Amino acid sequence: MPDLTDSPIGWVARHIRRYVTSGGRSGHRFSGRPTLLITTRGRRSGKLRRTALYYARDGHRYLVVASGGEPTHPAWYLNLLADPLVVLQVGPDTFPARARTATDSERPALWSRMTALFPKYTDYQAKTTRQIPIVILDPIPEPPT
Repeated sequence: MPDLTDSPIGWVARHIRRYVTSGGRSGHRFSGRPTLLITTRGRRSGKLRRTALYYARDGHRYLVVASGGEPTHPAWYLNLLADPLVVLQVGPDTFPARARTATDSERPALWSRMTALFPKYTDYQAKTTRQIPIVILDPIPEPPT
């Protein structure tokens, strides 16, 4: 992707590099959990930004949590609020998706799933006054050829 910037966090950038250079064979699992790469468009710069996140599946959808334990929303989440069209890499597969924040009625069941995947999310929520968003990523079907 042209003009693509990976996470400025060193260990995340190294994880992304391993994920991409291996075609998703190495890096899809990190610390025993599945990870995906999400590319958003910067809300101010317009540049493409990529980061790695733990995910869970919900049917055809992917679920991610918008927190690394900080008191504010992560930049990638603010970017997808401005432009919900994203690109995902899940293992070897890369495809477009549309992002949205889980509704208040969806959130409890999805939060339970995500905290079962990564229990530290519960600690992250306890450290902040903001409600940590759950993001639902719906793949966009390829048009028939």
